[in-house]
Amino acid sequence: MAAATVPQPTADRLPELPVAYHEPRWYAAYTCANHEKRVAAQLAERGVEHFLPLYDAVHRWRDRRVHLRLPLFPGYVFVRLALRDRLRVLQVPSVVRLVGFGGAVPAALPEREIETLRNGLGGGLCARPHPFLTLGRRVRVVNGPLAGLEGILRRRKGNFRVVLSVDLIQQSIAVEADAADLVPVPMKRSDESRLG
Repeated sequence: MAAATVPQPTADRLPELPVAYHEPRWYAAYTCANHEKRVAAQLAERGVEHFLPLYDAVHRWRDRRVHLRLPLFPGYVFVRLALRDRLRVLQVPSVVRLVGFGGAVPAALPEREIETLRNGLGGGLCARPHPFLTLGRRVRVVNGPLAGLEGILRRRKGNFRVVLSVDLIQQSIAVEADAADLVPVPMKRSDESRLG
């Protein structure tokens, strides 16, 4: 009996791949604890576009004070790549995975939000990590380097702060804002039902 031959794929019979497979998008790479800077250095060596926002912190011990630059989003480095190139990231020591839903396909982050964050934080804007928030008075930033982003309004010592969240990784940062640069975001019906 002759063996059945399997037809080889040709250009006209290749399966259709999602656009994300070919086009670069932003993804969150989950790293081992306290390895974010090492991962960023390895990504730079491999020519992978990445974003690791840092903030200045002072840690005090009994005998000294140390100035440190720490990640704003601990455990994560943002990478921009086409999914077909994901092994360039996944083969970096200390990268655990690209974040996605259910551990299957990595989920792309909103391009505009990451680019706005990158430009705003790169311009010297002061930001600090903040506990993840989902409820509160939502506002949109209308002026300045973070214009277009939405967050939750907080007051601290008479100053306004906007808590900006990356929902996919459930982490937030807080930035100081001028009240004139903020407008309220109308509440959606789904938000109203959760509140009352």
